[in-house]
Amino acid sequence: MKAGAQELKGHLDVLLLAALAGGPRHGYAVKEALREGSGGRFDLPTGTIYPALHRLEDAGLISGSWSAVDGRRRRTYRITAAGERRLHADRGNWHEFATAMTALLEPGPWPATS
Repeated sequence: MKAGAQELKGHLDVLLLAALAGGPRHGYAVKEALREGSGGRFDLPTGTIYPALHRLEDAGLISGSWSAVDGRRRRTYRITAAGERRLHADRGNWHEFATAMTALLEPGPWPATS
């Protein structure tokens, strides 16, 4: 099952930060990292990725710089210290949420209510 931009709403920023945590990437490489890292489930359109990257840059969570590769300009993004802090916090929140969801969705007895 592939996830679209709507299913990832609220989680896209942390996924982009995680994709940049391993080092700088240009926009298309970020898109490919999400696709490959998710086994093809998060194959998002560039029209979703680039506005989100711009929003993260405006927020100071990533920084971008221009370079020329084979005569073409491309923007490379890297995570900032503020972005690293945000990623760390968001990872912790995600682990807590996933643990609670797993506990509720796994088969087993539900606690009795009085």
